[in-house]
Amino acid sequence: MAALLVERSAIDLRSQVTVNGNCSISSSDIKCLLSDNIRAKLWCAQSMTFSLWDARTKELLRVFNIDGQTENRVDGGEKDAAAAPAEKPAKEGKGKSVNKKEKGQGFLQRSRNAIMGAADAVRRVATRGTNAFVEDPKKTEAIVMTADGMVWSGCTNGLIIQWDGNGNRVQDFNLLNKNTAVQCFCTFGARIYVGYASGIIQMLDLEGHLLQMWVAHSNPVLKLAVGKGYIYSLASHGGIRGWSTLSPSPIDQILRSELAGKEATYTRKDQFRVLIGTWNVGQGRPSQEAMMSWLGSTAGDVGIVVVGLQEVDMGAGFLAMSAAKETVGLEGSAIGQWWLDNIGRALGEGSVFERMGSRQLAGLLVSLWVRKNMRQHVGDVDAGAVPCGFGRAIGNKGGVGLRIRVRDRIMCFVNCHLAAHLEAVNRRNADFDHIYRNMVFGKPTIPNAAVAAGVSSSSHTLKSGSSEDTKPELSDADMVVFFGDFNYRLFGISYDEARDFVSQRSFDWLRERDQLRAEMKAGRVFQGMHEAIITFPPTYKFERNVPGLGGYDSGEKKRIPAWCDRVIFRDTRPGSSTPSQCECSLECPVVSAVIQYEAVMDVTESDHKPVRCKFHIQVAHTDRSVRRQEFGEILRTNEKIQSLLEECRVVPETAVSTNSIALQNQDTAILRITNKSAADKVVFRIYCEGQANFKDEGDEAEYRARGNHGFPRWLEVTPAAGIIKPDNSIEVSVHHEEFHTLEDLVDGIPQNWWCEDTRDKEVILVVVVQGSGSTEVATHRVHVRHCLSAKTLRADSKSGSRRGQKSDPKQQSGSSDATDDSRSSQKP
Repeated sequence: MAALLVERSAIDLRSQVTVNGNCSISSSDIKCLLSDNIRAKLWCAQSMTFSLWDARTKELLRVFNIDGQTENRVDGGEKDAAAAPAEKPAKEGKGKSVNKKEKGQGFLQRSRNAIMGAADAVRRVATRGTNAFVEDPKKTEAIVMTADGMVWSGCTNGLIIQWDGNGNRVQDFNLLNKNTAVQCFCTFGARIYVGYASGIIQMLDLEGHLLQMWVAHSNPVLKLAVGKGYIYSLASHGGIRGWSTLSPSPIDQILRSELAGKEATYTRKDQFRVLIGTWNVGQGRPSQEAMMSWLGSTAGDVGIVVVGLQEVDMGAGFLAMSAAKETVGLEGSAIGQWWLDNIGRALGEGSVFERMGSRQLAGLLVSLWVRKNMRQHVGDVDAGAVPCGFGRAIGNKGGVGLRIRVRDRIMCFVNCHLAAHLEAVNRRNADFDHIYRNMVFGKPTIPNAAVAAGVSSSSHTLKSGSSEDTKPELSDADMVVFFGDFNYRLFGISYDEARDFVSQRSFDWLRERDQLRAEMKAGRVFQGMHEAIITFPPTYKFERNVPGLGGYDSGEKKRIPAWCDRVIFRDTRPGSSTPSQCECSLECPVVSAVIQYEAVMDVTESDHKPVRCKFHIQVAHTDRSVRRQEFGEILRTNEKIQSLLEECRVVPETAVSTNSIALQNQDTAILRITNKSAADKVVFRIYCEGQANFKDEGDEAEYRARGNHGFPRWLEVTPAAGIIKPDNSIEVSVHHEEFHTLEDLVDGIPQNWWCEDTRDKEVILVVVVQGSGSTEVATHRVHVRHCLSAKTLRADSKSGSRRGQKSDPKQQSGSSDATDDSRSSQKP
């Protein structure tokens, strides 16, 4: 019997809205459900539509889309079909005919046009074509109801929409100003907490104003929950964090000040080494001996190895395909995989090092390797790419980067290939600026880029709003390293002069002619960054497979030797500091010193020499267990905090007009709730604690708990939740709804089994009140009794819920200003 009844309760939306065998509502998975206990309604959210149901009768009330428009059940399909031909995209993917002017263009210009045309065609398909490449940006991801009875939904593009209880769209907000998906909601008092895929949490008021925003995790926030005065957030890497519901408040400043004074007790310092390798390989494939000479011979004492390659694959066809793949979210190549395999072989992948992540953009490739005994402290690997070639669209020039967490600190490594030729200094400066400002990190697609278990690197960092939205992501890192073929040359010197100075190892004079040094000194590029002193010969340009300094270009062009391949960095010290001037602390958490900066001159497989740079890094981090102990000690012993916490526990004084209501059939009584506080709002909700039936007058009540079944069918309480302004009251309607049926049989099963008993009944309504941000609640209990009147029964009332006329005038129960001082801590 129970199994049959459960089966009968299933509801199919498409069967409810099918007219003449047609249904215009798309079949899609249900994303989330929301129970509106105030109005006895159920919200069912799909990706692009909502359906609103009566929770008692299972009647479909309304189907509407994400824009708030009611779905047209009959004409919608015809309208869509009629509109389809008009929405066909124009044939923009075909190449243009070549006119006379284009015929006169050179080969390079025609190749550039062909590559740009191919890339643009793919972009148009990906952004305007079918859903195979891009999803609708406004899909619903989460839904929640607030204390005032409004419903809020969040979309994949970061849009937050406010609805009233009947499904009417009230207003929408885009508070992050980024295309970041809303993942989850939760509410506490008069506040709304929003979790984003970027790891950010926002706190809003009920009008949608942004109260506070912080970076909670470096991974998407999957879930938010309330419990014991904290908002708990769950990230996709499994980390859980708690955020006090008292923030923002004066307590925050006291805690920060007190904890800062105890910094020495919970600060720990770790030291390790990082090896950076960069090489323009000129589309070549070196021997394993060359790889060992470059990387394997010097990686024995390092914990992290980062390798950047340029010109891995530079064919015109590959560049066009690479641009297309970047548009649709793919990456990598067979040649790139060959390089990763051989780098891993040189480093002892599997036994000594583990690959944490990599990123390829056309000819650019960056990869990161971590020693196994350091793996537990490294995680949260993100990748990014910025093309700079051919109108900022093709990856023959540009940058690829990896961002990682080491302990509590963020480090970014960016491999670049900037504009070539002696005179293109301004273009190189512009390329760096474009990469720095536009590098955005996201999860890499390769399976090896797993995230380390442990605590997220992000802290409770406050955001200021729009100013933070335009801030480059690289500026937030504790350490940034740029490396690669920067292509800066030597100026004011001839080929023969440069060769003479190189042969004499007069590098000091040559450095005075270095374009990069001059541009950095003038503040036009790599602002605030440093480079170790160069003590090795220029790394460009060499004849392949010619050893020694005699291998410099001696052909017709005689390119002047130059230090094209460089490593530039910054840590968290002030720009004027040197390693000897600053010790590591939490204000300066990452201090680095270069202990090796050299070119590997015996490798001859490319026209560039590979370069390596080894850093000794000291990282200050927090011992979280000790910090938590100090945090708890401050909370227990600081008298000012204790006083403020006590104030937060205070529930505004409220009065309920009566604690007893008697109803006859179709009667309505008014229950008045008064907020006596002059400063704080009151958040209230009403639920049914239990019900008792009476056979005869004078029977003693035996209450049966109703659990989560809400109000009985014969009783309507409106509104059952809401907010009361200071020095204001709200009137709650308590109405008896007549509801009886005859006994019908369907398949031999009596269908009035769920009906309320026709005897006198009494329920206990519990009015729960709390302040807009208080951590405790107060409760008031009201006994509501229905005295049966036989003359109002209707034997022909077969419908599930047939409402009679409410009594007039309304019954007002006697005001007793009853205040129940029963209080309890806020339940999760």
